[in-house]
Amino acid sequence: MVAEIEKYQFTNTFRKNYNKLPKNIQKAFSRKLELLLEDMSHPSLKIKRIQGTSDRWEGSVTMKYRFTFQIAGTTLIFRTIGTHDILLKE
Repeated sequence: MVAEIEKYQFTNTFRKNYNKLPKNIQKAFSRKLELLLEDMSHPSLKIKRIQGTSDRWEGSVTMKYRFTFQIAGTTLIFRTIGTHDILLKE
């Protein structure tokens, strides 16, 4: 993946879906984002490439909620967030 992340951004889809999440899931994502920026290989993130794609990744917020992102150089682009079903749309 990437040795060091310099910045990140959220797509409009991510922002829209994030705002619909329960507050406790939003807080959980904030904690996961901190972990991700420190160490992309942290085991609680469960980062893996989305099957059938070459440039999209998924991570775990909780057992039920996931987020997806792309890596563009040293930038993470967060695509969407929601229940595991979001992966069907990626």
